[in-house]
Amino acid sequence: METQKIKTAVVILNWNGKSWLEKFLPNVIQHSNDAEVIIADNNSSDDSIKFLEENHPNIRIIQNDGNYGYAKGYNLALKQIDAQYFVLLNSDIEVTKDWISPIISLMDSDKTISTCQPKILDYNNKNRFEYAGASGGYIDKFGYPFCRGRIFDFLEEDKGQYNDATEVFWATGACLFVRASHFWEVGGLDSDFFAHQEEIDLCWRLKNKGYKIMVEPKSVVYHVGGGTLNVGSPFKTHLNFRNNLYMMFKNLPLSYLFIIIPIRLVLDGIAAITFLGDKKGISHLFAVMKAHFSFYFEIPKLIAKRRKIKQKYFLTGKTNYSILVKNKLKGIKNFSDL
Repeated sequence: METQKIKTAVVILNWNGKSWLEKFLPNVIQHSNDAEVIIADNNSSDDSIKFLEENHPNIRIIQNDGNYGYAKGYNLALKQIDAQYFVLLNSDIEVTKDWISPIISLMDSDKTISTCQPKILDYNNKNRFEYAGASGGYIDKFGYPFCRGRIFDFLEEDKGQYNDATEVFWATGACLFVRASHFWEVGGLDSDFFAHQEEIDLCWRLKNKGYKIMVEPKSVVYHVGGGTLNVGSPFKTHLNFRNNLYMMFKNLPLSYLFIIIPIRLVLDGIAAITFLGDKKGISHLFAVMKAHFSFYFEIPKLIAKRRKIKQKYFLTGKTNYSILVKNKLKGIKNFSDL
């Protein structure tokens, strides 16, 4: 007898996150009656699995045989789930009543929508947008991501100013609704990213295919942030700088590639020097250097990936201005003032 396809699968990727599961999983289960909640475990060495088996015996657990990070960890797990929509949900998120239905309704209404995110607010300051996605993601001409409600490290207060559902450039990986058929059409997440900005790369590839990326603020969740990798981690710095170069090299049209990448390498160098004023400055400086060398080493593989993508330059949510100039030189902090 064939199993019936799930409409919506909420998949939480876990690695040594027992404390987050204890804190937030009951809330997710309570408010996800219209979906199946599944835990994908990246070979945790804490008591995550034991906790789940003892406290949530009805929850399906998919166990990966290693810590493959966000990208490959999810790819491996999602291959084992037959659903129309995947919801990739961080373990450090508190969801709210009816958080699923507004987004699924929107995606059902337009088959060209590939991914969508809710409004992401800060769990520790619930009137403020949260760094990872806020109310929808954008990207500037040099590949710097920013959001409605968040430019670099400045987070706006949520006053309902970004409550409209709209097309954006990227949707956050912290709570990513994705149409399964589109996800697999572009090959899923890029496993070489390990973690960080892989959702932007995914959205970029989907937009190059002509699909839409949306935000639906009728759905609201609260994100702790830094729950899986510390905000001040040099490893996180390495991943962010490296992966940003990866995705630009893959997705930019060739005519822009040889202009944007050299400029970005210089800007990265300036950023690396500014890290020296921080407590872990030297570690972050070396993290940026390592990111660049990793990028150079991977160029042959990135060229092969480029050949599978039909790059476009003019895409909704990609700006022709520099967010660095707008923010650092002109002092603009609010998205609505851009």
